[in-house]
Amino acid sequence: MSRTIKVLLAEDQSMVREALAALLGLEEDIEVVAQVARGDEVLEAARARPVDVALLDIEMPGATGIEAAAALRHELPALKVVVLTTFGRPGYLRAAMEAGADAFLVKDAPAAQLAAAVRTVLAGERVIDPTLAAAALADGANPLTDREREVLRAAADGSTNAELAAALHLSQGTVRNYLSTAIQKLAVRNRAEAVRIAREKGWL
Repeated sequence: MSRTIKVLLAEDQSMVREALAALLGLEEDIEVVAQVARGDEVLEAARARPVDVALLDIEMPGATGIEAAAALRHELPALKVVVLTTFGRPGYLRAAMEAGADAFLVKDAPAAQLAAAVRTVLAGERVIDPTLAAAALADGANPLTDREREVLRAAADGSTNAELAAALHLSQGTVRNYLSTAIQKLAVRNRAEAVRIAREKGWL
């Protein structure tokens, strides 16, 4: 008899987390041994007990699934990572792969597909949602620098340049330059459109 695959599940929505755990629990060779609701709890949970595969939602409090994936890859490189997302944003796929994820799937994929992905990554292969893979190739790489992304993220709540400068410890002129460059790169008219486009593509 093959050994049981031990899974860590990280998802901030309790109903979704419990549903995923229940569905995976129906598989004879898979056992969910740990569940967390925050991205910054993932590494500690993975260290606390033997885990073969971590299933990580992207959007969680504390840290994103992509940040958690990078931490796992650095601290526990043998652990396989499957990133799950509600939003099929190509930029998320590229970021997840760069963080060291072994698989990237949308949450509404059939349970059998998720279970198959768990087995596949444990066998040393990658699993990527084909639709997202095609979209990521079509969109190309994220054109924004880390600083431009940081300023755009901070600007999403409508803060003024002065407020952004104070929050980010930059001059107002520097903030203005970063925003202007981001707007030009995304070929939009203003910062609000830049934030919207960057979010849609998973670049923030």
